Amino acid sequence: MKYVIGVDLGTSAVKTLLVGQDGSVKAEATREYPLYHDKTGWSEQEPEDWVTGTVESLKELTAKAGVGAEDIEGISFSGQMHGLVLLDENNRPVRRAILWNDTRTTEQCREIEKALGSKLLSVTRNPALEGFTLPKILWVRQYEPQTFEKARVFVLPKDYVRLRLTGNTHMDLSDAAGTLLLDIASKSWSKDVLSAFDLPESFCPPLVEASGYVGTLTVEAAESTGLSGETKVYAGGADNACGAIGAGILSPGVTLCSVGTSGVILTYEVDASADYKGKVHFFNHGKPDGFYAMGVTLGAGYSLSWFRNTFAKGESYDVLLGGIGEIAPGSNGLLFTPYLVGERTPHADSVIRGSFIGMDGSHTRSHFARAVLEGITFSLNESVDLFRKAGKTVDKIVSIGGGAKNPAWLQMQADIFNAEVVALENEQGPGLGAAMLAAFGCGWFPSLEACADKFVKPARSFKPDPEAAERYAVLFRVYQDVYGATKPLNEALLAYRK
Repeated sequence: MKYVIGVDLGTSAVKTLLVGQDGSVKAEATREYPLYHDKTGWSEQEPEDWVTGTVESLKELTAKAGVGAEDIEGISFSGQMHGLVLLDENNRPVRRAILWNDTRTTEQCREIEKALGSKLLSVTRNPALEGFTLPKILWVRQYEPQTFEKARVFVLPKDYVRLRLTGNTHMDLSDAAGTLLLDIASKSWSKDVLSAFDLPESFCPPLVEASGYVGTLTVEAAESTGLSGETKVYAGGADNACGAIGAGILSPGVTLCSVGTSGVILTYEVDASADYKGKVHFFNHGKPDGFYAMGVTLGAGYSLSWFRNTFAKGESYDVLLGGIGEIAPGSNGLLFTPYLVGERTPHADSVIRGSFIGMDGSHTRSHFARAVLEGITFSLNESVDLFRKAGKTVDKIVSIGGGAKNPAWLQMQADIFNAEVVALENEQGPGLGAAMLAAFGCGWFPSLEACADKFVKPARSFKPDPEAAERYAVLFRVYQDVYGATKPLNEALLAYRK
């Protein structure tokens, strides 16, 4: 049997998957790396940590798989979106990478809005938000001019890892769509945006499709990973695009719910004509010529990990969430908003912070744990609500990531979304999507849809409970009121944050 590898470069770790032609996962390996939060709102990583982690993970993968290097035909990538990696003339980083969840660039976002006006949404199809790449570029140019002077080109996180493995610089369309520099419809770097900020086109890397072939491994990369120098390398895509591919979201009619550090509600779009007026993101898909609309909860899985690390450090999630199934929907009047790092959809707000509302002496830790899950899911439902109001049918949702690991949470999703929620048998998230891009690139299948028929295997299905769905529909409107009620309070507290 022949194999491909999917590399998923996440925010906290890199995960590699070895996948056979039958869609089975033969082996997997993971390496973690640190995050740096030197100031409130800052989030950075060392690009070299990604490379080291990826190489070590691939080495472990090939060593324990018991598969000959010659049988591994291709490799592709999924990567955390928006992160800025500035490279000098020797393709070396000039500073740490500024990540997607870094919120220091509010000033630059206003500058972008003023300079581009209506072109911002008509060309890039997305509002200027702190997480995107262009504001980060402008911040470095303004506040670290000597560092910026050294920069000759920018790439995104997975592109830097791939550069180090192949020696070639590229960026795929699905990741480029999250930079605010891409003309989404024409699939090219926007001359209007570049000229507005006096950036040369040479500052942007060559564009390719996510399934595009970009070379083979260097001799050094092959030796350090245990792979063959003949291994074909494919560009790969943004984590959300790859998550959609790995969940089979390749045509209209099915929606994706993905819970990682952030959370995503994603729906496929056949062309670039849909206009959500910037209320949700609109990006190029990892599928050639496809697009997708997407709403984001910045602090989805992060809210749960924060809760565990703060109040139950060292406990497993199974233990932490063990009692939530015995608590009725609504957590006995306790409501949580997951704004720990600000919010993205529908409130593009870097200042807002989370809240527990309605606490009293009857609430136990299990009530708080359930309220956290409900709050995360309510935030995701804001995006479902926007899609429905835009005329989209949302009656079947494929759930992947952290939200798909707990049956009580999956039922909660079905009740809050008021839709059938499907979990996958072989749920591997963006890593599987990256492997599918490599399989398609290698010519194993005539299309990504044909690959999905083989690789994506539905498992459990959860239908909404009518009584719970009705109760949650009322609570959801209360949840929506919390943002407006707490916004001025958080703005008043901003001066007291370090």
